[in-house]
Amino acid sequence: MRWRVHFICKSRYSDNMGLQTRIRKGIRFAQTRARELQMIAWGLASTNHPVLAHMIPIRRCNLSCGYCNEYDNFSKPVPLSEMFRRIDHLAELGISIITQSGGEPLLHPGLDQIIARVRHHGILAGMITNGYLLTTDRIRQLNRAGLDHLQISIDNARPDEISKKSLKVLDQKLVLLAEHAEFQTNINSVLGSGVKNPEDALAVAHRALKLGFTSTVGVLHDSNGQLAPLAPREQEIFEQVMALGKRSYARFNQFQQNIARGNPNHWRCRSGARYLYICEDGLVHWCSQQRGYPGIPLEKYTLEDFHREFNTEKPCAPRCTVSCSQQVSLLDNWRAPQTIHPQPAVPSNPPPLVQLSGAANRRDR
Repeated sequence: MRWRVHFICKSRYSDNMGLQTRIRKGIRFAQTRARELQMIAWGLASTNHPVLAHMIPIRRCNLSCGYCNEYDNFSKPVPLSEMFRRIDHLAELGISIITQSGGEPLLHPGLDQIIARVRHHGILAGMITNGYLLTTDRIRQLNRAGLDHLQISIDNARPDEISKKSLKVLDQKLVLLAEHAEFQTNINSVLGSGVKNPEDALAVAHRALKLGFTSTVGVLHDSNGQLAPLAPREQEIFEQVMALGKRSYARFNQFQQNIARGNPNHWRCRSGARYLYICEDGLVHWCSQQRGYPGIPLEKYTLEDFHREFNTEKPCAPRCTVSCSQQVSLLDNWRAPQTIHPQPAVPSNPPPLVQLSGAANRRDR
């Protein structure tokens, strides 16, 4: 891997980015990379702490994408004091990264304070958003809060009845990010069931890289979070998008290739230990696709729970497409065979949830 800091985005929008912003962006990039390398080193050295947590500060969303069941239109934001308690407990457990998801996290009125609380503990702060609520002032607030990573999923080139998260609608938001964001931005495109025009994924990826962002391509899975193989043309596009970032560390993640082809992966899922999904009710789950396992309140989650889930073989793992679980588990796939089988077994009809798995291609930075 080669890490190079580019102070100027290679696009025509770079001219609109002030010199001070470019310098701050470059410094932040170098600092974030250093902390990421420390995270990997610590993760390899010790198995006694979680690496990544996804937190849900609010389940409500301002959109209603047809494929998504990870939102509602009525939930209130989790109280700020409760979010602080959860972050503090994760810090005590030794977490390395906390990502705010949803719903739409930008709907939480205290989001900046939540991010600042994460950074107060020296933890990497991320966010997944649909991007609709981003403005110049909002981006600058996120800069001040200390956000490290932001991801936006763009589903198509033009909005349709399934998804309004289109490149046409969001392009101006991407330009604002290119001009003002000091944090790292990733744009995720999608392939698979329900996507009308797979070529849109290429358009999204090229636009993301032109603006100086990193890009991932996600594979839509079924309602159980399991593999749905891509059609031949979709696989071709998947490979083309991946080829845009040959130097990316994600290119070494063979599980992404298997996901695209609908083949099972043989790995040791460490969800519930190295990766935690914490819903708006404060319960710890394996992931968004297996909510209820273990379903323990975070404030009662101990290292005993951590060690149990670390050593539990997940029946859903071979055909899983949840990339955050897969990527975090790379730290431990080579060690600690799993000897515990979950009781009761994973239900045959879990809640119909939809998540995207990302296969990264990163601009050579």
